[in-house]
Amino acid sequence: MNTFLSDLARFVSLQDANTRTVVLGACALGVACGVVGCLATLRRRALLGDAVAHAALPGVCAAFFVVQSRSFAALMLGALVFGALAAGLVALVRAWTRVREDAAIGIAIGSFFGLGVVWSGMISRRPEGAAAGLDGFIFGKAASMTSADVFAIGAVAAACLAVVALFYKEFKALTFDEEFAAAQGWPTVALDLLVMALVCACTVAGLPAVGVVMVVALLVIPPAAARCWTDRLGVLLLLAGGIGLFAAVVGVGLSATLPAPRGALTRGWPTGPLIVLVAAAVFVVGALLSPRRGVLAQARRRRVVEAPPP
Repeated sequence: MNTFLSDLARFVSLQDANTRTVVLGACALGVACGVVGCLATLRRRALLGDAVAHAALPGVCAAFFVVQSRSFAALMLGALVFGALAAGLVALVRAWTRVREDAAIGIAIGSFFGLGVVWSGMISRRPEGAAAGLDGFIFGKAASMTSADVFAIGAVAAACLAVVALFYKEFKALTFDEEFAAAQGWPTVALDLLVMALVCACTVAGLPAVGVVMVVALLVIPPAAARCWTDRLGVLLLLAGGIGLFAAVVGVGLSATLPAPRGALTRGWPTGPLIVLVAAAVFVVGALLSPRRGVLAQARRRRVVEAPPP
């Protein structure tokens, strides 16, 4: 117990350079995903991030085929291009066929991720690809993030937050009254595409930290948890960003301080899944204890309504 407390104190003081790097990258990602995820969730675009995340894997592989190295900038550019292709495929299938959006997203997820698995297998069999470490993009390898990775994640997060702040009024109108936004002369289609571009950017930036499988959780869970407590968009954005920040700090802290399971081949616990689990725990607390939307509050109100008069 004393060892655990001393490790926790060392983490809080941020004396370890690697831990500091991971914390900064995860915090930037958590805040950006929380804020952008609110717009995506309210616009019913949350699952689009899942398609973009799975499409990022073949994009990473395609970039590796071109540059023949694990250049973070090149891999992220490839992931962004293929993520945009997946978003475009979903839009085209919806517009040109009678397939519903959820089915179109499923088509994009399956086809792009299958292509990514095939290409990843091809790369792993090549001498120069064996050490590329591209499998880390599937489940994330936050512990191996470098300062360059953190700088790129921070730049993307800052750009996304700046766009949300700049177009806050337009996004608010688009989210709650699209007809009013169109009547004001605002380009609603372009604004909707901008929301999808923000989702793509946050999804791609989150691959090194939490991976393809779990990055969509950071876009969905913090906004869902924040929605339990407020109806106001401004408060929702701040609260979701705060929940993303909290999940990042606590998740990285647990990963850095918890002892490894007995018989484990690696030290510590995986960072990305712990961040997601902390966010999920915050959502469960809100879903249970929220005074307006919480399960307990609703059950109490039902008892009062159904109670027989004295």
